[in-house]
Amino acid sequence: MSRDRSYQETIEYLYALQKHGVKLALSNSVALMQAMDDPQNKFRSVHVAGTNGKGSTSVFIASVLRSAGYRVGLYTSPHLVNFTERIRVNDAQISERKVVELARRVREGYQRPSAGGCPLNPTFFEVTTAIAFTYFAEEQVDIAVIEVGMGGRLDATNVIAPLVSVITNIDIEHTEFLGTTLEQISREKAGIIKHRTPVVTGVTQAEVVEVINREAAKNDATVYRLGAAFRPEQVMSAGGQVFDYHGIRATYEKIGLSMIGRYQVDNACLALAAIECVRDAGIVVEEQALRRGLAEARWEGRLELVARRPDVYLDGAHNPASARMLAKTVKEMRPAYKRLILVIGILGDKDYRGIISSIVPLADHVIVTKPSYSRAMDTAVLAPEVRLVHGAVETAATVGEAMICAQAVAAADDLILVTGSLYVVGDARAFFCAGRDADSTLSGLKG
Repeated sequence: MSRDRSYQETIEYLYALQKHGVKLALSNSVALMQAMDDPQNKFRSVHVAGTNGKGSTSVFIASVLRSAGYRVGLYTSPHLVNFTERIRVNDAQISERKVVELARRVREGYQRPSAGGCPLNPTFFEVTTAIAFTYFAEEQVDIAVIEVGMGGRLDATNVIAPLVSVITNIDIEHTEFLGTTLEQISREKAGIIKHRTPVVTGVTQAEVVEVINREAAKNDATVYRLGAAFRPEQVMSAGGQVFDYHGIRATYEKIGLSMIGRYQVDNACLALAAIECVRDAGIVVEEQALRRGLAEARWEGRLELVARRPDVYLDGAHNPASARMLAKTVKEMRPAYKRLILVIGILGDKDYRGIISSIVPLADHVIVTKPSYSRAMDTAVLAPEVRLVHGAVETAATVGEAMICAQAVAAADDLILVTGSLYVVGDARAFFCAGRDADSTLSGLKG
């Protein structure tokens, strides 16, 4: 059955907002929220920023709160296949019908003269954030977990007053918008810190810790840092992961995760520390709900197993730091497989050499491809870079073609890994979910 035309038109309208680029400013967001009757003030929230791990950490927090019996909103970006993935209530994606309705209302809201007397020309992400917050308010969520789109200080989501601010980690990224040094980028991400609102963070670099502490001190906010105020111990991997959590006030033994990768233990610890903070604000979370929520948490496109024999894993590692973490996990997985077939595509504005150097040498065979996104590196540019460190490299014009090639090359006991970009992962997921409609033109769009 074909998708409703009104939804297709709405997606095209949202996609067209890319012409307004990325705007790091809050004026449009404030005006959009006012036009929608300030929905951000009608639910409690948790705000999550960072370079890597913020999506997984958000999912852990939302899953725990949902297991505790709360009605939980979750706002993340980018989506992998369908726009509706971005906005969820109790893990159910917003309906296409609701997207159409809310997009229309937000558009009417910012086009009214009362919205400020002059055109707002909002971006994709600003409109999407207004849709999400309005949806959460009207769905009467008890609490929403809100992932920052880019940076923090001037991000469209930074109109909320959260119960806790979470900053997972900070590395060099989006230098054209956030600055070229760790200190500059840290100042942007620390901009989500609010007055007397606790801060949970996984940052480790001395200069980054200093920026976080300085911003927190200005806001009379307490900082809880991974490795200092809370930490994991006795980490074991066995069909998942098990660890002990030594927290701010609570201690739990043998916490189980279904998500693999040692870094997910750290993300889970950040989520647990955030849960401790929301408990202080009156959110009741019993230990049983906490354990169940972490064990049941799933996050698409992050070491996600989508096919068997050969096993196909998708991971959106898109910068050197995340590629290094992925490489460490792949090394641990490698003895279970005969060969590793790597499918890789990278955006042109990323540190592609840093990504290549971490993950490509682990492969037995490499297929270089290009996702359906304007900023993607052409295979004619990326393949020679990959060949500098690997001798068995072929190219495929699309991710779908790359998946067909990989499955043709691989034996049942081989591992196929798809990585390099969330855009590549989105296209691969669409390939494996071919029976479902996909917003292919928007796959992975940040806006």
